[in-house]
Amino acid sequence: MTAVPIAAPASLPADALRDVRKAHAPFPMGRVVAWIVAGLILGGFVYICAVNPNFGWPVVGQYFFDPTVLKGLSVSLGLTAVAMVLGIVLGLLVAVARMSKDRLSSSLAGLFIWFFRGAPLLVQLIFWYNLSVLFPKISIVIPFGPTLASWDTNHLITPLTAAIIGLSLNEAALMAEIIRGGLISVDRGQTETAQAFGMTRGRILRRIVLPQAMKAIVPPTGNQLISMIKATSLVSVIAMADLLYSVQSIYNRTFEVIPMLLVAVFWYLLITSVLNVVQGAIERHYGRSERATATIRKDNP
Repeated sequence: MTAVPIAAPASLPADALRDVRKAHAPFPMGRVVAWIVAGLILGGFVYICAVNPNFGWPVVGQYFFDPTVLKGLSVSLGLTAVAMVLGIVLGLLVAVARMSKDRLSSSLAGLFIWFFRGAPLLVQLIFWYNLSVLFPKISIVIPFGPTLASWDTNHLITPLTAAIIGLSLNEAALMAEIIRGGLISVDRGQTETAQAFGMTRGRILRRIVLPQAMKAIVPPTGNQLISMIKATSLVSVIAMADLLYSVQSIYNRTFEVIPMLLVAVFWYLLITSVLNVVQGAIERHYGRSERATATIRKDNP
């Protein structure tokens, strides 16, 4: 069947012949109205909060840089850094074990992830803090032999060590799944090719798989870091002098509950905002290869 060409009309209206590049989109009246309404609502809420004396804004300004608050902030930041480093390192080991072909390693790693990811973090912190109830002493013992060393559990498991252990193990279970997902996203053919060239598994992981997996690992890791900052507030229940515990100790004396809680909230918001900027910079760094590939394809179709 032969297609019959349709002849173009001899003449077209003048408006049909205009250059489409000069066409203008209709004025987005609905969107403008939505922005105005949202701005008015937000502005009204901010005004109500600003003029409400019950918020105690002078108290917020007075205690924002209080030495007790800053000390608690440093404790929260230190806990976050230590727990994230330990969680990432342990999570990498657990993720590699989970992907191992060895049934024992894979099963133990899966059991670790199942338990520490499933148990609430607050319960884990309280459990580690009260470990002496189960084991009054922690000992190093040769099986069916003598005891090499023994320590009082209450001396070893302080609020600091309980917080580090609880936060790190919980973070390791979460990071193990994030890292495993990133490693799976890398084409397995690259690993097989590297093995054909005689590279060891460890070298393949460091030089080929991990650098490519970072694009999938970094965004959720940034989210985990932000979540960790907020999760450190849970250690206040085991008498760890973090940021929340510090503001609580102040309002227990002054009875300025809302202003002191606002101090903690503003510090958490400030820290998470900075981390969001850092996370965006890291994501752009690891996205350079994709942008370069897209540019090459565009220049060489």
